[in-house]
Parts: sequence; structure tokens; C-alpha cells
Amino acid sequence: MALTTEEYQRLLQTAKKLRHHIVDITMKAGGAHIGGGLSALDILVALYFKYMTIDPADPDNPDRDRFVLSKGHAAIAYAPVLAERGFFDKKLLDDFNKFKSPFGMHPDANKITGCDASTGSLGHGLPIATGMALGAKLQGKKFRTYCMVGDGELNEGSNWEAAMAGAHFKLTNLTVFVDRNMQMIDGPVEEIMGLEPLADKWKAFGWEVIEINGNDIQQVAEAIEKAQKATEKPVVIIAKTVKGYGVDFMENQTQWHYGSLDSELAEKAHKSIDKVYATLGA
Repeated sequence: MALTTEEYQRLLQTAKKLRHHIVDITMKAGGAHIGGGLSALDILVALYFKYMTIDPADPDNPDRDRFVLSKGHAAIAYAPVLAERGFFDKKLLDDFNKFKSPFGMHPDANKITGCDASTGSLGHGLPIATGMALGAKLQGKKFRTYCMVGDGELNEGSNWEAAMAGAHFKLTNLTVFVDRNMQMIDGPVEEIMGLEPLADKWKAFGWEVIEINGNDIQQVAEAIEKAQKATEKPVVIIAKTVKGYGVDFMENQTQWHYGSLDSELAEKAHKSIDKVYATLGA
């Protein structure tokens, strides 16, 4: 087991707290890309609260680990994670996506402390992360770069150009997560533009592939630790997740790629989250 019982409980409680926070922010904002934010959250929690070498008091440290949220529409999860980690005051999120707020539907690195890349135009994040990892290698730096892409985002050819480069330059300091929630804005991914056999595609591009349940923090932790030991190939972690995970009426529903919540729906969402985490012992 990658995590001790205490670490697992701490991360579980953090994920639960942040899921509640995401619901509240979505309600106040009038809407957000909540489905993909909830599917991605457990990976973000494991990275930011256990594995990444970062310091909120020194957010621009040149030796820090980097993270690129290529599926930038999941900023509804990313911004609360950064706030909870201590990069900025949580109260700022009360104005998420409002006039003059630093937080929009996609993250802006020029406005958000702790954010390493501005993203949102799909297919751009992995090339950016590949450049970061290559730069570290050329400069003899030891920092690691992590990148999260959406499965629907893999329709974009620029991802595969970056994948070729990552393998060619043997970027073992680069780890990519595919948030494989099987849904994209237009419908089920496999109906819009099929990706399977996805693991075989990445292997053919020269990557080591790990497949996990991306909503199981223990599995996420084990995969990250395996990736950190890579010596020959970059690693992609195909994380099978549930769109809207934790909120029963959102789960696996395309329409919750983006949605809004009134007070009644928000209350239902909070109750669902509490029920899920009760079964997990949190």
C-alpha cells in the first residue's frame, strides 16, 4: 500500500471537503464544468497534498514540481485545490467566474498563484508540459512535471505530437494522467471519436502505461509512486473515473459536463457526497 492508513484518511477527508466546496462554488458562480472537475479531483488531491514538491510560501521556486491542467475547464476543481493547499485565500473563490475575479472557467497563470500554465484550448497542455520536462532535463533540474488531459481532449492531434516527443527524449520526469471519464461535451467519448484501444496507442507511442481507478486515492498513489521510479520511458496513467463522481444525479451524465445548481440541487449534492464518503469511512 502506497499510503499509510493515516495518510489515506487525510487525503480522503480533503477530497470530501473539496467536493463540498466545488458544489458551493458552482452554485455561487451560476454554473461550472462540474462533472469533469469532480472526476479529476482525487488525482489533484493526491498530487497536491502528498506527492508534489511545492511550497505555497515560495510559489515560483525554480526547483518546484510543475502541474499542467490541460483540461482547463476543470478549473472548478483546480482552483479550490490550490486554495486549500494555501496558495491564496479561499474567500477569493466566492467570486469565481465573476467580473474582475482572477478565476475564470479556465485557469490563467498570470492571475492565479500556484498555477503553472494557462490552459483551456484543448490539446495545448501536454505540449507545454513536455517542454517543461525537456527543459528540466536539459538544465539538469530534478523537478517533475505532471499533466492531466481529458479523454475527449485526445481527439486533438497536438497531444500525439507531444507524446512522440516525450518518448523520443525519454522524459521519465514527465507523468501524464488521462481523466478517462468516458464523457465529453457532445456525448460519450467512444461515440464521438473512439479512443480504444487507448492503452495500446500510448504503448505504440513509446510510453509506459498504468491503468487505474482514478477515483480511488490509494490506486492513484500507487500509480504515482510507480511513475516516479521510471527510468526508460515516460509514464501515462489512464485513470478510469466517473464523470460527476460523488454526486449521484450527475454521475456518468453528459449533461453535467457543464451545469448550474440552485439551493435545492446543491443540498441534494451535499447529501450524496456525505453518503459516498460514509461508505469509504470518512
